[in-house]
Amino acid sequence: MAVKPFRLCERTSAQASYTPRMDTALPTDLDPLRCPLCGQSNQCAISAGLAAESCWCMTADIAAAALAAIPEAQRRQACLCPRCAAGQFPGAEEI
Repeated sequence: MAVKPFRLCERTSAQASYTPRMDTALPTDLDPLRCPLCGQSNQCAISAGLAAESCWCMTADIAAAALAAIPEAQRRQACLCPRCAAGQFPGAEEI
């Protein structure tokens, strides 16, 4: 089952500035440009300072299992990469 839309940063294309939603302080080892599930580049256009509408996530279906697999302390801190968001994340076959 896919969930759409889900935006970690809660930015819409109509907003003029990027304001990430940070529910808690970032863990010191968390890189907001890396996927919290696999550690690869999350390819987030918004975090890179580009227009929100250019980000891959604006048109992607995000797998509910991928969202559930993000550790609680890392939720809403960094975006998933396209592969993990599609449900192809490490450990996905065990869920």
